[in-house]
Amino acid sequence: MVRLTLIARVRDGLPLAEGLDADKEHEMYSYKSQAKGIFKKMATSSSKPPPRMSIESGPFTFHYLVDAGDVCYLTLTEKAYPKKLAFQYLEELASEFSRLYADQIEGVTRPYAFIKFDTFIQKTKKLYLDTRTQRNIAKLNADIAEVHSIMTRNIQDVLGQGERLDRMTEMSNMLSQDAKQFAVKAKDLYHQALFRKYLPLIILVAVVLLFIIVRFAF
Repeated sequence: MVRLTLIARVRDGLPLAEGLDADKEHEMYSYKSQAKGIFKKMATSSSKPPPRMSIESGPFTFHYLVDAGDVCYLTLTEKAYPKKLAFQYLEELASEFSRLYADQIEGVTRPYAFIKFDTFIQKTKKLYLDTRTQRNIAKLNADIAEVHSIMTRNIQDVLGQGERLDRMTEMSNMLSQDAKQFAVKAKDLYHQALFRKYLPLIILVAVVLLFIIVRFAF
Protein backbone atom coordinates (compact mmCIF):
# COMPACT_ATOMS: atom_id res chain seq x y z
CA MET A 1 0.00 0.00 0.00
CA VAL A 2 1.25 3.48 -0.90
CA ARG A 3 1.50 5.56 2.28
CA LEU A 4 3.30 8.73 1.25
CA THR A 5 4.25 10.43 -2.02
CA LEU A 6 6.58 13.40 -2.50
CA ILE A 7 7.90 15.13 -5.60
CA ALA A 8 10.96 17.39 -5.39
CA ARG A 9 13.50 19.18 -7.57
CA VAL A 10 16.83 17.37 -7.32
CA ARG A 11 19.25 20.31 -7.61
CA ASP A 12 18.04 22.04 -4.43
CA GLY A 13 15.59 19.59 -2.84
CA LEU A 14 12.66 22.01 -3.24
CA PRO A 15 9.39 20.09 -2.65
CA LEU A 16 7.06 20.54 -5.60
CA ALA A 17 4.03 18.39 -4.75
CA GLU A 18 2.85 15.93 -2.14
CA GLY A 19 0.27 13.21 -1.73
CA LEU A 20 -0.64 12.27 1.84
CA ASP A 21 -3.87 11.40 3.61
CA ALA A 22 -4.59 14.20 6.07
CA ASP A 23 -5.89 11.80 8.73
CA LYS A 24 -2.61 9.83 8.66
CA GLU A 25 -0.20 12.75 8.49
CA HIS A 26 0.84 12.47 12.15
CA GLU A 27 1.74 8.80 11.61
CA MET A 28 3.95 9.64 8.66
CA TYR A 29 5.70 12.68 10.16
CA SER A 30 9.02 10.94 10.88
CA TYR A 31 9.04 9.28 7.45
CA LYS A 32 8.28 12.58 5.77
CA SER A 33 11.33 14.02 7.57
CA GLN A 34 13.42 11.10 6.31
CA ALA A 35 12.15 11.73 2.77
CA LYS A 36 13.26 15.36 3.00
CA GLY A 37 16.61 14.11 4.27
CA ILE A 38 16.93 11.98 1.13
CA PHE A 39 16.20 15.05 -1.04
CA LYS A 40 18.77 17.08 0.91
CA LYS A 41 21.36 14.35 0.41
CA MET A 42 20.71 14.45 -3.35
CA ALA A 43 20.96 18.24 -3.47
CA THR A 44 24.26 18.38 -1.57
CA SER A 45 25.92 15.36 -3.18
CA SER A 46 28.81 16.01 -5.57
CA SER A 47 27.62 13.18 -7.82
CA LYS A 48 24.31 12.50 -9.55
CA PRO A 49 21.95 10.22 -7.59
CA PRO A 50 21.10 6.77 -8.99
CA PRO A 51 18.05 7.09 -11.29
CA ARG A 52 16.18 4.49 -9.21
CA MET A 53 16.63 3.27 -5.67
CA SER A 54 14.78 1.52 -2.85
CA ILE A 55 15.62 2.51 0.73
CA GLU A 56 14.42 0.40 3.65
CA SER A 57 13.23 2.17 6.81
CA GLY A 58 11.71 0.06 9.58
CA PRO A 59 8.55 -1.69 8.34
CA PHE A 60 8.47 0.50 5.22
CA THR A 61 10.49 1.07 2.06
CA PHE A 62 11.09 4.30 0.17
CA HIS A 63 11.18 3.94 -3.62
CA TYR A 64 12.26 6.80 -5.84
CA LEU A 65 13.02 7.56 -9.45
CA VAL A 66 14.70 10.60 -10.98
CA ASP A 67 13.48 11.59 -14.46
CA ALA A 68 15.29 13.35 -17.30
CA GLY A 69 14.02 16.70 -16.02
CA ASP A 70 15.96 16.27 -12.77
CA VAL A 71 12.80 15.75 -10.71
CA CYS A 72 12.63 13.08 -8.01
CA TYR A 73 9.42 11.11 -7.46
CA LEU A 74 9.41 9.31 -4.12
CA THR A 75 6.90 7.04 -2.43
CA LEU A 76 6.74 5.09 0.82
CA THR A 77 5.18 1.62 0.92
CA GLU A 78 5.08 -1.38 3.25
CA LYS A 79 8.08 -3.66 2.75
CA ALA A 80 5.86 -6.41 1.38
CA TYR A 81 4.46 -4.17 -1.35
CA PRO A 82 5.78 -5.27 -4.78
CA LYS A 83 8.67 -3.12 -5.93
CA LYS A 84 7.54 -3.47 -9.53
CA LEU A 85 4.17 -1.86 -8.75
CA ALA A 86 5.81 0.92 -6.72
CA PHE A 87 7.94 1.96 -9.68
CA GLN A 88 5.04 1.65 -12.10
CA TYR A 89 3.13 4.03 -9.83
CA LEU A 90 6.04 6.48 -9.84
CA GLU A 91 6.37 6.24 -13.62
CA GLU A 92 2.71 7.17 -14.06
CA LEU A 93 3.20 10.19 -11.78
CA ALA A 94 6.37 11.24 -13.60
CA SER A 95 4.71 11.01 -17.00
CA GLU A 96 1.74 13.17 -16.02
CA PHE A 97 3.71 15.65 -13.89
CA SER A 98 6.22 16.21 -16.70
CA ARG A 99 3.40 16.64 -19.24
CA LEU A 100 1.72 19.32 -17.11
CA TYR A 101 4.63 21.22 -15.59
CA ALA A 102 7.88 20.44 -17.44
CA ASP A 103 8.35 24.05 -18.60
CA GLN A 104 7.60 25.52 -15.15
CA ILE A 105 9.72 23.38 -12.84
CA GLU A 106 12.98 25.34 -13.09
CA GLY A 107 11.29 28.69 -12.51
CA VAL A 108 9.44 28.03 -9.25
CA THR A 109 10.90 29.26 -5.96
CA ARG A 110 8.20 28.51 -3.38
CA PRO A 111 7.67 25.03 -1.90
CA TYR A 112 4.71 22.94 -3.11
CA ALA A 113 4.09 25.19 -6.10
CA PHE A 114 2.23 22.31 -7.78
CA ILE A 115 0.22 21.13 -4.79
CA LYS A 116 -2.84 20.78 -7.05
CA PHE A 117 -1.15 17.72 -8.49
CA ASP A 118 -2.29 15.94 -5.30
CA THR A 119 -5.60 15.26 -7.06
CA PHE A 120 -3.85 13.11 -9.66
CA ILE A 121 -1.67 11.49 -6.98
CA GLN A 122 -4.72 10.43 -4.95
CA LYS A 123 -6.54 9.14 -8.02
CA THR A 124 -3.54 7.13 -9.19
CA LYS A 125 -2.76 5.85 -5.69
CA LYS A 126 -6.22 4.25 -5.47
CA LEU A 127 -5.40 2.15 -8.52
CA TYR A 128 -2.38 0.70 -6.71
CA LEU A 129 -3.93 0.10 -3.28
CA ASP A 130 -4.89 -3.54 -3.86
CA THR A 131 -2.12 -5.64 -5.39
CA ARG A 132 -4.62 -8.45 -6.11
CA THR A 133 -6.72 -6.58 -8.68
CA GLN A 134 -6.61 -7.92 -12.21
CA ARG A 135 -5.00 -4.70 -13.40
CA ASN A 136 -2.14 -4.91 -10.92
CA ILE A 137 -1.63 -8.64 -11.37
CA ALA A 138 -1.27 -7.99 -15.10
CA LYS A 139 1.34 -5.31 -14.38
CA LEU A 140 3.25 -7.66 -12.09
CA ASN A 141 3.29 -10.33 -14.78
CA ALA A 142 4.20 -7.93 -17.58
CA ASP A 143 7.77 -7.57 -18.72
CA ILE A 144 8.15 -4.02 -17.45
CA ALA A 145 11.16 -2.21 -15.92
CA GLU A 146 13.60 -4.70 -14.42
CA VAL A 147 13.49 -4.17 -10.67
CA HIS A 148 16.08 -6.71 -9.56
CA SER A 149 18.88 -4.41 -10.64
CA ILE A 150 17.57 -1.48 -8.60
CA MET A 151 19.81 -0.80 -5.63
CA THR A 152 18.32 -1.33 -2.18
CA ARG A 153 19.89 0.42 0.79
CA ASN A 154 19.09 1.20 4.41
CA ILE A 155 17.91 4.65 5.51
CA GLN A 156 20.71 4.90 8.11
CA ASP A 157 23.29 4.27 5.38
CA VAL A 158 21.79 6.89 3.07
CA LEU A 159 21.27 9.64 5.64
CA GLY A 160 24.26 8.62 7.77
CA GLN A 161 26.59 9.03 4.84
CA GLY A 162 25.45 12.62 4.51
CA GLU A 163 26.05 13.17 8.23
CA ARG A 164 29.55 11.70 7.96
CA LEU A 165 30.27 13.93 4.97
CA ASP A 166 29.03 16.94 6.95
CA ARG A 167 31.31 16.00 9.87
CA MET A 168 34.26 15.53 7.52
CA THR A 169 33.62 18.96 5.99
CA GLU A 170 33.39 20.51 9.46
CA MET A 171 36.62 18.81 10.55
CA SER A 172 38.34 19.95 7.37
CA ASN A 173 37.28 23.55 8.02
CA MET A 174 38.49 23.33 11.62
CA LEU A 175 41.85 21.92 10.55
CA SER A 176 42.20 24.66 7.94
CA GLN A 177 41.44 27.32 10.57
CA ASP A 178 43.88 25.75 13.03
CA ALA A 179 46.57 25.67 10.35
CA LYS A 180 46.10 29.39 9.68
CA GLN A 181 46.33 30.20 13.40
CA PHE A 182 49.44 28.03 13.71
CA ALA A 183 51.06 29.87 10.79
CA VAL A 184 50.42 33.24 12.46
CA LYS A 185 51.80 32.04 15.80
CA ALA A 186 54.84 30.48 14.11
CA LYS A 187 55.58 33.78 12.38
CA ASP A 188 55.35 35.65 15.70
CA LEU A 189 57.63 33.13 17.39
CA TYR A 190 60.14 33.45 14.54
CA HIS A 191 60.25 37.23 14.96
CA GLN A 192 60.64 36.89 18.74
CA ALA A 193 63.49 34.43 18.28
CA LEU A 194 65.29 36.79 15.89
CA PHE A 195 64.85 39.66 18.33
CA ARG A 196 66.31 37.64 21.23
CA LYS A 197 69.20 36.44 19.05
CA TYR A 198 70.30 39.90 17.97
CA LEU A 199 69.35 41.83 21.15
CA PRO A 200 72.92 41.73 22.65
CA LEU A 201 74.38 43.05 19.38
CA ILE A 202 71.75 45.80 19.23
CA ILE A 203 72.58 46.81 22.81
CA LEU A 204 76.33 46.82 22.06
CA VAL A 205 75.89 48.98 18.97
CA ALA A 206 73.65 51.37 20.93
CA VAL A 207 76.23 51.69 23.70
CA VAL A 208 79.07 52.36 21.22
CA LEU A 209 76.99 54.98 19.41
CA LEU A 210 76.09 56.64 22.72
CA PHE A 211 79.77 56.67 23.75
CA ILE A 212 80.81 58.28 20.46
CA ILE A 213 78.06 60.92 20.71
CA VAL A 214 78.96 61.80 24.29
CA ARG A 215 82.70 61.98 23.55
CA PHE A 216 82.40 64.29 20.56
CA ALA A 217 79.68 66.38 22.10
CA PHE A 218 81.82 67.35 25.04
